[in-house]
Amino acid sequence: MVEELAQADDAVAACVDASAWPLPEHDLIAALDAAHRLQQRLAAVTLTLIREVDGRGIARTQGASCTAVWLRERLRLTIPAARRLIDLATALNTGNPGIRQALADGAISQDQARVITDTVDTVNRSADAETADKAVGVLVGWASQFDPTHLRKLGTRILDHVAPDIADAATQAALDAEAHRATRDRHLTLSEQTDGRLRLTGTLDTETAALFRAATDPLTAPSGPDDTRSPGQRRHDALADICRLTLRTGELPEHGGDPAQIVITTNYDALTRQLSSGTLDTSLSLTPEAVRRLACDASILPAVLSGTGQVLDVGRQRRLITGPLRRALVLRDHGCAFPGCDRPPRWCHAHHIHHWADGGTTSLGNAVLLCGHHHRHVHQTDWVVRLGDDGHPEFIPPAWLDPEQLPRRNHYHRRT
Repeated sequence: MVEELAQADDAVAACVDASAWPLPEHDLIAALDAAHRLQQRLAAVTLTLIREVDGRGIARTQGASCTAVWLRERLRLTIPAARRLIDLATALNTGNPGIRQALADGAISQDQARVITDTVDTVNRSADAETADKAVGVLVGWASQFDPTHLRKLGTRILDHVAPDIADAATQAALDAEAHRATRDRHLTLSEQTDGRLRLTGTLDTETAALFRAATDPLTAPSGPDDTRSPGQRRHDALADICRLTLRTGELPEHGGDPAQIVITTNYDALTRQLSSGTLDTSLSLTPEAVRRLACDASILPAVLSGTGQVLDVGRQRRLITGPLRRALVLRDHGCAFPGCDRPPRWCHAHHIHHWADGGTTSLGNAVLLCGHHHRHVHQTDWVVRLGDDGHPEFIPPAWLDPEQLPRRNHYHRRT
């Protein structure tokens, strides 16, 4: 398979370098159709490979917490996109050969395949395998005429066409399936932008959408005739108000041993002169004005850092339940230090590089932040943890994974 894919890659590369402008209209459209069909056929191959990777547990063997995280690292996908691929690969591998064949033939697109698998799953709840096969045939035929959105609408009444005697009884099953998909597909993605801002994207299920509107609507009304904020800006500010109100209640659960709170690293002397910007424990930056404003209602914990960002000394703060060592780890590692992990510091454990029971000291030079999964993984496998020359953690993979055993670092957390 690897050789065949390499040959296909060479053929596609030749097309990439070819000019499209000399093509007459008929050939241009034919080339577009051929490229689209090839894309879907390659998608079928990709899904087969993903299913095999997932089935073998390769992701966990190589240190990832799940296949979706491994795909994010390997293919540079978002987690939601990776999960959708895994779900579709699983669905096509469990009793839907007709859908997989249609995708492999280039007769349907990957999005259409996802719609058809969802619809057939609903049919299977109310009818037998023969009826489900009929539904696949009808839906694949419709796919040549309708886009995925229209195809999903038509699929809600598919039993009217293939099994009208049970169509009414299946309506409730379809509604239940739609509710299940809404629950399955719910997500909220935070994407860090280069200037320190976050882009929020996601899909809320019906109940959560109602809760969100109930909480934000009272805060999104214009504050007066001089309020020039756009509706989007008012919603943004409403979300900020809700977060502030929630933090002030003091009723949020502890996170990584700390109360729910904002942690900012800044230069104290420059702060007093209103000159210093700050860095959150998420590695995002704040302006001097924002740091100054937040410091009005904050506890100050001094820390001394070297020129390379290594923590040399951390003061004590009696009010907090965490010790200075954990604060130093957060300042240094910014989150799980295992390569490829983006878990924030509050999701992490403090791991002794040299185990305490074997004589290891409880010190910054013998500690590293690891999330729960990678903490177990390091204890149970042959990965080796050490501090580099600059005082930051690096990981040596086992020889079976990397014969050269080159040190790896986590690049998801920016260093200050």
